[in-house]
Amino acid sequence: MATVSNVNPHSRGPLQEYDERVHSHQLRNDEHQRGLVQNLQDLHDMLVEYTPPKVVHPSIRSLKPRSKSWIGSLFQNKPTRKLATQIPPNLPKGLYMYGDVGSGKTMLMDMFYDTLPPNITSKTRIHFHNFMQDVHHRLHVMKTEHGDDLDAILYVAADIAEKGSVLCFDEFQCTDVADAMILRRLLEALMTHGVVLVTTSNRHPDDLYKNGIQRQSFVPCINLLKTRLRVLNLDSHTDYRKIPRPPSGVYHHPLDKAAVSHAEKWFRFLGDPDNDPPHTAVQRVWGRDIEVPKVSGQAVWFKFDELIGRATGAADYLELMRSYHAFIVTDVPGMTYRERDLARRFITFIDAVYESRAKLVLTSSVPLYQLFMSPDEVHDALDSGRAKGDVALPTDGEDVDDVMRMMMDDLGLNMQMLKSSSIFSGDEERFAFSRALSRLSEMGSREWVERGLGLEHRGGKGEKEGWERVRSRWREDSL
Repeated sequence: MATVSNVNPHSRGPLQEYDERVHSHQLRNDEHQRGLVQNLQDLHDMLVEYTPPKVVHPSIRSLKPRSKSWIGSLFQNKPTRKLATQIPPNLPKGLYMYGDVGSGKTMLMDMFYDTLPPNITSKTRIHFHNFMQDVHHRLHVMKTEHGDDLDAILYVAADIAEKGSVLCFDEFQCTDVADAMILRRLLEALMTHGVVLVTTSNRHPDDLYKNGIQRQSFVPCINLLKTRLRVLNLDSHTDYRKIPRPPSGVYHHPLDKAAVSHAEKWFRFLGDPDNDPPHTAVQRVWGRDIEVPKVSGQAVWFKFDELIGRATGAADYLELMRSYHAFIVTDVPGMTYRERDLARRFITFIDAVYESRAKLVLTSSVPLYQLFMSPDEVHDALDSGRAKGDVALPTDGEDVDDVMRMMMDDLGLNMQMLKSSSIFSGDEERFAFSRALSRLSEMGSREWVERGLGLEHRGGKGEKEGWERVRSRWREDSL
């Protein structure tokens, strides 16, 4: 595996490099491409301030299975609760860039890799197929030396992490069952050691290892990629105004530097800054004024505290839905049992957005599946549910994060989990929280986001006008 010392003689970031290439006529200035490079720049800026943790190798003894004998168990520590995540909280969110042939994957990776900041002293770039061959070879050597019962993945991950704190993959894919069975633990172990992952692929994470053997066991890896890396679609889709669609999904966490540009890009795309520059507005509801801090076209931008932190309710949200069709809400916190009033208010807002078929863009401090229950709360609910026989026992390798991710996509599992928790006051409240997660998942889908935007591949301006008629009928029905 080729790891090299990082050299950036001009100390330029990706955006400066792009501008230089445009200026020298190596590249044509393209708004979609510039938006993609901005994502590289966001990560570059975070890496400037990043200090990776010291890599600590696990001992060989700790990687052996626990002794089943009574005497052997006396000399081993009791197992402790597995942490929901051992990944350092300051680990910058990596990138997963996917697109068809000719979408610029290689150029973007070159630009990012060649302009890494000087404090990143070593870096690794490798074709993903070659990387996995190297990993399997290392695992074979470890097991040959220490026995087949050794959990060698954690040791190999530490070896790789020692070589460099930024690991770049070209052409991420998974076609082999042997790769599929170890990938999630391998990537998670690398992140645990502070390695920032950046990869290109020709397909979205959801399409990896499709129809593969035991694919269900690969789903946690897909969820890890979608949660811990920023997924960017490199293929350009423009609307009837010729404005490129932002490459990322509508939800972003954590509240890092990239969160700001995420919100700005979506506000510009969903609003109409050329004809209606951002401004403040006031909506009147039952004799009260609702201050709207930023409006452009039919898009509005609120901070969470400006919208949910105030004494607002269903009537306020309904009036906003009648006036606007896209909502950017930033700085959304995780809400545990201590913030139940805020959570209930936010769920009322989510219901209003969903029922009016509006768009929702969020930046949050935690992943969506942790918005209403912390990992500790879910762990307690799991323990309670399993003790009662209401919740299935864990499968091999499953942890709390896996369960919480699955809750986003499975309303039934969500309800089952919430019923096992004592923090909800009754079935009606449990259902409201469960339904909110389900609706957030649906509103984050590509189908929901692109509907009514007039994207060229969906029918352009005619498609947008048709959707406006649907929205108009909803406004009439809601009066």
